[in-house]
Amino acid sequence: MISNIPKWMIGLFGNKLSPNVKVVETTFLSPQVKKVSFQGDVSDWDFTIGYASVIRVSETEFRNYTVAHYDKENGVFDIIFHIHGNGAGSKFIEGLKVSDELFISPPRGKKLYETNKQQQFFFGDETSLGVACAWLPLLKKNQQQFQFYFELDEINKSVPERLALENYTVFPKNNSFRNEKWISTLPLFQTQEWNTANIALVGNVKSVQVFRKVLKDKKQGSIYSQGYWLEGKKGL
Repeated sequence: MISNIPKWMIGLFGNKLSPNVKVVETTFLSPQVKKVSFQGDVSDWDFTIGYASVIRVSETEFRNYTVAHYDKENGVFDIIFHIHGNGAGSKFIEGLKVSDELFISPPRGKKLYETNKQQQFFFGDETSLGVACAWLPLLKKNQQQFQFYFELDEINKSVPERLALENYTVFPKNNSFRNEKWISTLPLFQTQEWNTANIALVGNVKSVQVFRKVLKDKKQGSIYSQGYWLEGKKGL
């Protein structure tokens, strides 16, 4: 779904964009990372890893977010939000409180996970933490070898631990992942066992693009990528 819809077009959707979930719990994992639990009818939702839900953040604006955990039986699901800047999405999410009602669409989008690969590698930032949380139980259940890399601001570096993520490495957000030569020195490239891995790159568009280029040049792994945000661009 596009990030902005004119008011006249909103009217065409009628009740389809009316509030359909309610906030049941909120927790700040850091000053910039907020976990929100919602409740609603999710019995028909497809929570495939990598799919995203559209959230209505204003009368005419919408943003995409990924579900971190879900319980279909009780109709409860969690989303982990990165709150940064003064955008419509960040302002809306920061203000969410228990009992608030809003519209969230069923997840849809792009798959990131090949179940038949023994090695699984994931790269992302604050916007990607929810995907990692959703992925972890599957990786453990399937007894796969996995590694998470996160580039995080200093204020958020303890969030993966608070989320009980495993096998992760946190890198400072200092533009290292914009440097092809530096990326080539990462442990991922120093052993042949990761040459055929399932590799998912998500988060900041520029970091994802550079990382993907290095992987493609080295002909390494099955690469899946999805940019979640780009400096200066609204509603990616």
